Amino acid sequence: MKVAAIQMVSTPRVDDNLQQALALVAEAAAAGAELVGLPEYFCLMGRRDADKLAIAEPDGHGPLQDALAAAARQHGIWLMGGTLPLQVPHQPGQPGQPERVFNSTLVWGPDGQRVARYDKIHLFGFRKGAEAYDEAATIERGDQVIAFDAPFGRVGAGVKHDPLGDHG
Repeated sequence: MKVAAIQMVSTPRVDDNLQQALALVAEAAAAGAELVGLPEYFCLMGRRDADKLAIAEPDGHGPLQDALAAAARQHGIWLMGGTLPLQVPHQPGQPGQPERVFNSTLVWGPDGQRVARYDKIHLFGFRKGAEAYDEAATIERGDQVIAFDAPFGRVGAGVKHDPLGDHG
């Protein structure tokens, strides 16, 4: 079994990033990969944390999800869609709740049907003097470790900084 872990340099231009990702997925599939993984936020390297809010898709449908499902089907591969921002449903009775997204890894089977969703659990943050970064400011924490079954075995999904099996 061949696995391809795609690396790419994403930009603030979502369409360009998606086209680059789809070309790399096609290249990996042509080389015989059965499972292809895209990197975290392959779709956007924003200039500000809030940039991901503008491109967040509802769970199950949107330009990014539709394109990745079609690529999995077209190439007959298992495709792990790096991460992309999914909208957090508004919860009634939560006024003033800051706008957030899930940082989600989605997985499609060779038929283009989604088989798994993983929302990043361990959010990254640091502060050093005036320099600071806090994913929790715009990302809603996930709460479940996931795995999916494929003909080649059971596969777990995670995002860097997320140790598999650590729910804390």
